[in-house]
Amino acid sequence: MTLRTKISLSLVFLFSIILMLGGLGAFYLNQLAEDSRAILKDNYISLEFVSTMQKALTTLDDPDALADFESSLKKQEANLTEVGESQATRAVRREFTRLRAGATDLATINRIRMHLFAIDDVNRQAIVRKSKTAEQTAKDALLWLGSIGTFCFLIVFSFVINIPSYIAGPLRELTRGIKQIASRNFEERLHFSSSDEFGELARSFNSMAQKLDEYEHSNLARVLFEKKRIDTLVEIMSEGIIGLDEKRRILFINPVAERLLGVERNRLIGQYAPDIATSNDLLRALIQDIMPDSAALHAQPASDLLRSETGGDLLKIYDPGLNGKGKESYFTKEIHAVEVTPTGETQTVQAGYVIMLLNITSYKELDLAKTNFIATVSHELKTPISAIKMSLKLLADKRLGTLNSEQQEMVNHVEENTDRLLRLTGELLNMAQVESGQIQLQIQATNPAELVRVATSALRTQAEQKQIRFALNLPADLPAVKADSDKASWVLINFLSNAIRHSPEQASIDITARQLGDQIEFTVRDYGPGLRDEHRDRVFERYFKAPGLNGPFSGTGLGLAISKEFIQSMGGQIGLHAEVSPGAAFYFRLAIA
Repeated sequence: MTLRTKISLSLVFLFSIILMLGGLGAFYLNQLAEDSRAILKDNYISLEFVSTMQKALTTLDDPDALADFESSLKKQEANLTEVGESQATRAVRREFTRLRAGATDLATINRIRMHLFAIDDVNRQAIVRKSKTAEQTAKDALLWLGSIGTFCFLIVFSFVINIPSYIAGPLRELTRGIKQIASRNFEERLHFSSSDEFGELARSFNSMAQKLDEYEHSNLARVLFEKKRIDTLVEIMSEGIIGLDEKRRILFINPVAERLLGVERNRLIGQYAPDIATSNDLLRALIQDIMPDSAALHAQPASDLLRSETGGDLLKIYDPGLNGKGKESYFTKEIHAVEVTPTGETQTVQAGYVIMLLNITSYKELDLAKTNFIATVSHELKTPISAIKMSLKLLADKRLGTLNSEQQEMVNHVEENTDRLLRLTGELLNMAQVESGQIQLQIQATNPAELVRVATSALRTQAEQKQIRFALNLPADLPAVKADSDKASWVLINFLSNAIRHSPEQASIDITARQLGDQIEFTVRDYGPGLRDEHRDRVFERYFKAPGLNGPFSGTGLGLAISKEFIQSMGGQIGLHAEVSPGAAFYFRLAIA
């Protein structure tokens, strides 16, 4: 007999006991309920009617007393359940009719009360009789349920003692054996025998333990176990992963990388990566950094290869997706060299490479949304700001009327804040242009002196307000530089604006241009409080606002970051002379035309 059959029969037996006890209990409960309903419906209600009618007799002066008596009498006439109750009720009706006809003498009322007492007595005796019947029913129920319940309890108790041990014993033995196997003790065996499923389980367990013991004692098992674990990790990772050996042959590739490359993995495993890269732009972009001897691999691939902010490669790849809903996605590339130390040696040798493609699409989409938002807001702000400036110019026109001193001061204050808003929106628009990778350059030969003249002219009024003097050092024989004159002038204006902001009144700002090899270096030096040492390396970061030695200053933190992007896009260099003190000296270098 199988274990399932044994358990099923046991449960059927227990269910039968429960059903029998439940049926017996329901039968006696129903009997008690019927007896209780008989008392309540047949007798107790009649007592209530009699009580109401007796109260009405005591208050005959009340106009509603006879109506209450009539109502209760009618209800009593509809509830005649005991022997002798009908005659007494008819007598009450007869005497009540006389009472209503005008016979309000005391004899009539006493006769009514006598008949009501008779009805009351009949029902009280019935209540006592029926209560005894219900009590006997309860005693019978208690006797039968107690006897049968005791018998069933003994049977169930036997089941409770025997069945758990029958099932738990083999399970406990099996659990102990599994723990031993988990501890890699493959010599463990189960020693109980049975003709049911437990016996079959013990035989299968012993066979498994024997096979595992044989497998454990082979070195190949350890290697295959570790390889299987690594293969599983590679397969389930959400990043694209490609493994190469030291000869650049493809060892493995996970489903994500297979999907991105658009080539089935069975056509890639074991192949020489550069051979596949000749016809696969993405693979060529991935392996170009580990193929220094191949000039062709360093050429720009046909795929959309972008530069990330950190200087690494940001690849825009079409990802077909798992559900067929593909889209353009952004990935960053990471290359990890695998190095091992052979047994008995101290030098590490190159064992291959692991290339990872990290999906940063969600972060890129958020960044693009932020850039588009900034560009849109900045562009929309320019129109009302320009309208404000036009209105200020009209106010300054004396043909419309002369402003008093207080009005002129308010107009000047509005104009200063409008100029500040224009500079801010200009910086935000430039930043949006930089972040979107849409910097449009018109590189041409540009005179360095002209760049300096444009910048100083733009800020001369601002400098005069603080009585700041520009000290120019421009050799006359400086050659032209390769630059976008607007962008280069913007950078120089930003340097000068920062220098004016941080310079004390009646100070001097040095503007120098000199030739360094095949480059021209432009330097703006102020004599203000300067920068703290810990902030010098971060001044070109976006949104970073370095406090000066005398406290914080206002600004967006974008000017120097935009300047860096403009100069680098023109092939130049930008930086800060660290040895200058007091003050700060910012420079940028452009190639000679």
